[in-house]
Amino acid sequence: MGKFLATVLCAVLYGSLAAAIPVGDVSASSSASSSIAEAATSTSGGASPSPTVPLASDDPNYWLWNETTTTDPQPERGSLGANILGPQNVAIDKQNPDILAPPTTDQGTVGNAKWPFSLSKQQLNTGGWVRQQNVQQMPIATAMAGVNMRLESGAIRELHWHQTAEWAYVLSGSTQISSVDQLGRNYVATVRQGDLWYFPPGIPHSLQATNDSSEGTEFLLIFPDGNFNDDDTLLLTDWLAHTPKEVIAKNFQDNIADWDDIPGSQLYIFPGVPPPDNQQPPTSPAGEIPQPFSYAFSEITPTQYTGGTAKIADSTTFKVATKIAVAEVTVEPGAMREMHWHPTQSEWGFFLEGTARVTLFAGTAIAQTFDYQPGDISYIPTAYGHYVENTGNTTLKFLEIFNSDVFQDVSLAQWLALTPPALVKQHLQLSDATISRFNRTKGVVVGGPGANVSS
Repeated sequence: MGKFLATVLCAVLYGSLAAAIPVGDVSASSSASSSIAEAATSTSGGASPSPTVPLASDDPNYWLWNETTTTDPQPERGSLGANILGPQNVAIDKQNPDILAPPTTDQGTVGNAKWPFSLSKQQLNTGGWVRQQNVQQMPIATAMAGVNMRLESGAIRELHWHQTAEWAYVLSGSTQISSVDQLGRNYVATVRQGDLWYFPPGIPHSLQATNDSSEGTEFLLIFPDGNFNDDDTLLLTDWLAHTPKEVIAKNFQDNIADWDDIPGSQLYIFPGVPPPDNQQPPTSPAGEIPQPFSYAFSEITPTQYTGGTAKIADSTTFKVATKIAVAEVTVEPGAMREMHWHPTQSEWGFFLEGTARVTLFAGTAIAQTFDYQPGDISYIPTAYGHYVENTGNTTLKFLEIFNSDVFQDVSLAQWLALTPPALVKQHLQLSDATISRFNRTKGVVVGGPGANVSS
């Protein structure tokens, strides 16, 4: 009985409310609902959406000082920060403006993506020196490690081999390389400044400075393993010093006495007589190595872009180099290596000339900016968005090196230029005119205004 009365009362109230609504209002309500539905349909069809997040700041976030300015380096940017009252290493702060006073676009940390070779321990030998970088110095750099080596004229990096491949870029002078592969084929070549060499894993070789320069030679070595340690190299003298003399004599079918003067420990680097540039290897019954272990990269003409140049060496041109690819890039003052990323491999960078800043974008609103000088190493993990901007008044020159058989990159500008314009417009609120100016080919190195340091 109670349920029946409740039902009757609800029906009466509903009827009263319905009667109280004017016909015009019902029509208006229906019309409004229809308009909302149409609007929703129109928006989904491509109308300009309303902002759902705040707009990006108009602050250009210029670098605040560089090597030519007299600015007192302090952790201040606009109204943010305050000066340092305690001890300060001014020399380091001058080299790192974007660490001391980061752009406001930076957020979070990506790990240390900078290592100066100047901070690596120097191993001094008679005839030269060596220093290295691996994950001990730069934990983020898991895919590659670097070694910087100097040999005086005639000095020899002794016969040795590695468990990984070895790739090299000659920084100064000339280096003569020799090698024998697993089939007994041999190879000798003189590799000059700006040229490359490559030895596959396990292939024995030697390095010797020629006298093309009285200073000898210096080079950069790259190994496709971030854990590589040059101390773990397998050396000829080290092996024989730890092998019974009886075994050595038996192996070479010789008298033990003939081996009385072999070194009792490794030589590593030692003085030697400079070799002639036209040195020829002994004739091998198996012949010479068919794919050269050296590549005259210095003779390759770079491609000119609006802001600088670039040239590439990978397995498509340097056939034997199946583990390492490189781009040599120059950037003029005010220009930049365009915003891009590498889809499959991390980038190990080395700065040869000039100064630069690089912002690494790691996703999830994480971005961090670093500054680089000659002799510095950079590292950018796979697919991290980045650029390389010249922050100085001279030409910037650097290497992009990859643990890969081919060089690959994705250009931000080209991606947007080849995406339907309406889609780009809805993302970025750009005008049709702006979108129409996007370059459908890679800019690679793009020009810009002159030095824009703000102080």
